[in-house]
Parts: sequence; structure tokens; C-alpha cells
Amino acid sequence: MKVVVAHNRYASGAPSGENVIVDAEIAQLSTAGVSVLPFLRSSDEIGTFSTAQKVLLPLSPIRNGESQRALEKLIKAEKPDVLHLHNAYPLLSPWVVRTAHAHNVPVVHTVHNYRQVCAPGLYFRDGHICTECRGKAFALPAIRHACYRGSKAQSAVMATTLAVHRGTWRGVDRFIALTDRIAEHLRDFGIPDERITVKPNGIPDTGAATGTGEGFVYVARLSPEKGLELVLDAWRRHPDGALGPLRIIGDGPLRPLAEAAARDRSDISYLGVVPNTEVRSQLGASACTIVASTWHDVLPTVVLESLCAGRPALVTDRGGLPFLTGDAGWVTEATPEALAEGLAKAHVGAAGLATVARRRYEEHFSPDVLTQRLIDVYRSVLR
Repeated sequence: MKVVVAHNRYASGAPSGENVIVDAEIAQLSTAGVSVLPFLRSSDEIGTFSTAQKVLLPLSPIRNGESQRALEKLIKAEKPDVLHLHNAYPLLSPWVVRTAHAHNVPVVHTVHNYRQVCAPGLYFRDGHICTECRGKAFALPAIRHACYRGSKAQSAVMATTLAVHRGTWRGVDRFIALTDRIAEHLRDFGIPDERITVKPNGIPDTGAATGTGEGFVYVARLSPEKGLELVLDAWRRHPDGALGPLRIIGDGPLRPLAEAAARDRSDISYLGVVPNTEVRSQLGASACTIVASTWHDVLPTVVLESLCAGRPALVTDRGGLPFLTGDAGWVTEATPEALAEGLAKAHVGAAGLATVARRRYEEHFSPDVLTQRLIDVYRSVLR
């Protein structure tokens, strides 16, 4: 079986779990005997564009001619059985679905966010959940609120893209919903159940950590929707040192808050951006992982990494987080009071859930389980 895996990689300056997942999936499929044809572009390319290319860049989400020509050449040369699309923006565009269909290649699309409806793909703006564009033929509220990169002009382009490609998305042969929340989003968009398969991502097994660890670790982009302010507010409701150490890993616009918290409290350390090996080390050194998203987070990879290490997770009740955590942790409301209470429970009970966390990874998120399910999706589309 030949499969084109199409993905617009996120910029290297903004570490992306989605990039990690796509790389892992390509490797897992190849190991399983699938002939994978990577069709990848990267947002890092934008920095090397000529002036003329940059002028045309805002139109790229609607249709990127260079990408369509390259994909058409690949399809004619390799005659793939399936195209599997992940992120299309900004340098691929959803038009790759039309290009594949023009050559009778069915399309499977893993849905990582809500961008069939929402311009930034988050259902989140100004610090709160927002679904104003849901059900609208044209996402006018996105322009009014400058939802895409804080620009009304860029938001207008993205709103136009969503309108142009509403039919494109609905023509996808099979959607892979990473969680039940994404499946609900797709049904609301008008996709029938028979074209939706709920299948989470998996990550390679890097082994369980030894011991049970101490304290907590928070790994995320330091941006409002990831809940750093919520974590710090909840943490400060406990005396210094009462919960063990809190390790903060990541970077982003809220970095000054992490740095200030590390200066103010002896039980908080800010580690910045570290290699994946160090992330795994810190997960193992901690007793529990905090994932405090305030948006409907789809599938943060750190939850899977935590379970793989045999570490339970304390998560908010947003998006796919309860689905991922299952019985291997605690789910709280996204409020400082609720999270503070959850911290106290996790501090006492994390060690007792270490084996439960590891078992949940092995049964639900290991490549041995999920790669075969993905191949079965390809085969069902071909049938």
C-alpha cells in the first residue's frame, strides 16, 4: 500500500506536538510495511521567500499553486492508494483534497483542531471559549474580532478560505477524530457518522520511568489558552513547598509569568525550552503532570508522554483531556479553586496511579495498537 502523508509543519520556533505525531506516524507506518510518501512543507520556508512570494502568501490558504503542482507530479509518478492529510495551512491549503480527488486518490484527514469552522482553529479568543462562527456560512465574527493573528485583514482571508473550502472538507472520504470532542465537532459540521473514525494519536514507547517521582511538571506553550496563569493561581493557594516542586517547561508570550513565579517561590523552577529527552527526564522525575488548558484542547502530546512514563495527569475538563486521561488521573473544572483542590488530591494519590497510567498507555496509545487501526482505516476507504 502506498500512502501520501501530507503535512504543513509548524515553525520550528514554536514546538509542536502535531509535528512530533506526524513524524512518529510516518515511522510507525513504514515499520508496518506501508510505503509512505511524505509530502511536507514547513512554515520555516516563509522566512526565505522572495518579495513576490510574500505578497502572494495571504492567498496561500485558499490555493497554493506550487503545492498543487508538486502534489500532482508526485501522484502521477507514484500512483498512491491514499492521501492522508494532517495540517494544510498555510502552504498546502485544503486544495490538496481536490487535487487528490482529481486523480481518483481518496483522502483521509486527521483533524487536529477546529479549523473547518474557526479561523484560528481553537474555539477560543480573548481568554474564553468562543463558538460564534459555528453554523455560519461566512465567519464574519472572526473578522470583527481579528481572530487570526490579531489582524482583520488576515482574518478576512482565513474567513474566505473557510467559506471556499466548506465543500472541500465535506468531500473528504474519511475523517480521523482524535477524540470524542472532535467527532462531535465534525458531526456539528455536517459529517455523517459513517465517515468519522475516532482514533487517538500514539507515540513511540520510550519506557516507564523508575520510581514514582516527586511533585508536578507542566509542559506547554506558554500562551493563554494553555492555562499557565490558572496553574500559578492554583499553586499559590498552597504554602510554599507543600506540594513538592513544580517544574515549568516551555516558551511563549507568558514566559515572564513563569520567570517571575520561579523567582518568588522556592518550589517553582522554570526550565525554558528543553530537548525531548530532557522533557522525558522531567516527566519521570515528577509524580504527576499538569495539563490545564482553558480551550477545548484536542490531544496534547504531553498527556500521552506522561502516561507512557507511568505518570498520571491532572487535567481540566476541556476538549479531549478527560478522554485521554481516563482513570489515570484527575479531571477538574478550569478554575483556580478546582485546580487547587485537584493539586492536593494528586499530591496524595499520584504514586498509587503510576501503574494505572502505564497500563492506559499500553492499551490505548501504543503504536502496536494504533498503527494497525490506521491501516484498517486506509483499507476501508479503498473498499
